[in-house]
Amino acid sequence: MLVANRGEIAVRIIRALHELGVEAVAVYSTADRDALHVRLADQAICIGPPSATESYLRIPNVIAAAETTGCEAVHPGYGFLSENPAFVRACVESGLIFVGPSAEVIEKTGDKARAKAEMRAAGVPLVPGTEGVATLAEVRVAAVELGFPVLLKATAGGGGKGMRVVDRPEDLESAYGAASAEAEAAFGDGSMYLEKALVPARHVEIQVLCDGHGGVLTLGERECSIQRRHQKLIEESPSAALTSEARETMEASVERACRQLGYLNAGTFEFLLGPDGSPSFIEVNCRLQVEHPVTEMVTGIDIVREQLRIAAGERLSVTGRAPRAGHAIEIRINAEDPRRDFAPAPGLVSRFRPPLGPGVRVDTAVFEGASIPPFYDSMIAKVIVRDDTRDAAIARAIRSLEEFEIEGIPTTRDLAIDILRSREFRGGAYSTSYLAEMEGRLPSMVPA
Repeated sequence: MLVANRGEIAVRIIRALHELGVEAVAVYSTADRDALHVRLADQAICIGPPSATESYLRIPNVIAAAETTGCEAVHPGYGFLSENPAFVRACVESGLIFVGPSAEVIEKTGDKARAKAEMRAAGVPLVPGTEGVATLAEVRVAAVELGFPVLLKATAGGGGKGMRVVDRPEDLESAYGAASAEAEAAFGDGSMYLEKALVPARHVEIQVLCDGHGGVLTLGERECSIQRRHQKLIEESPSAALTSEARETMEASVERACRQLGYLNAGTFEFLLGPDGSPSFIEVNCRLQVEHPVTEMVTGIDIVREQLRIAAGERLSVTGRAPRAGHAIEIRINAEDPRRDFAPAPGLVSRFRPPLGPGVRVDTAVFEGASIPPFYDSMIAKVIVRDDTRDAAIARAIRSLEEFEIEGIPTTRDLAIDILRSREFRGGAYSTSYLAEMEGRLPSMVPA
């Protein structure tokens, strides 16, 4: 199997393949020649120069690597080509099994306006907003009807690009132009739509696995509200915001949506919880998520292994609602400087000592002496902990981060400790506005 990715997720997938006795083929750019995923793979193929557009995003290069090494399947990980329907079709045309949903499902859900129509048909609750792509004139009318603040969103892509919160009518035109231009540059599609901005809101997502025999398994929720500019920093499961009744309502709606879409393999359905706690669908991620280990820790299910089994045509061993126990928290460690507005901080890692102990997992591709290149995402590690209760999990997370020794580059480790210790996080009553509200109050964010 070809692993069409890099970094910690490539390492994660390669390890799962080796546990199943499957030969792993890595791809790498010249910047990643000495990377851990290259060392761990059974074979490794260079597919281009450092720029992702000339290597990891280059479909012909990735397909050629799979064909020349005799691969039977491709796992895309997350990011890069993982939700690119053209890549899925290229795999199928080359006789390769793509570990993920079909190109048709990715197209349905990748266009957020189209995805909302599918969810509406499945009876999934939606954020009030425009139906389909909206022109600036249509956005003006809808914004008046919905009331400010409103949220402009690109129909394509993700990661917070092409999104703008607009608080006043006079800012709508400039925000629309800026968001559309950003989306065009990032995704090649500048089309926009409008939603009512739910303030304050919590970001909660439901993990799902679907096999090719009609089996659907929902694995509970992940709370993702600790984020900066729509980029998640800390995730936990279960969410303190959900009652058991609300959780079942959301999981049942996701199951209906999967059947409506004809979904296959792993996916995540993302929701916002409004001030009254009611959920509203926002988007589907047709791939493995960065934060999947949180769910693995509370369910005991290896999601990557299940992905591979599903791709091989096997049935899910259990369907319905996955059993779960305890509380898990994931902390992303990024090579960024919180004191300099989170400026990326590539460089040489002079010391790297990850934490150990019961209930602690570290997913990373970094090692002492590794060079963090400036060309890719700045996340260098994920610390995931589990314990019986939320309070115990928080204590374990703080202990683990305090033990984590990273030197040579600035990171977000100290910021994560500050967040976990804060009264707001410990109380479980935070929202997606948490970090903006805490600016200047967390020591690790104060400019040096």
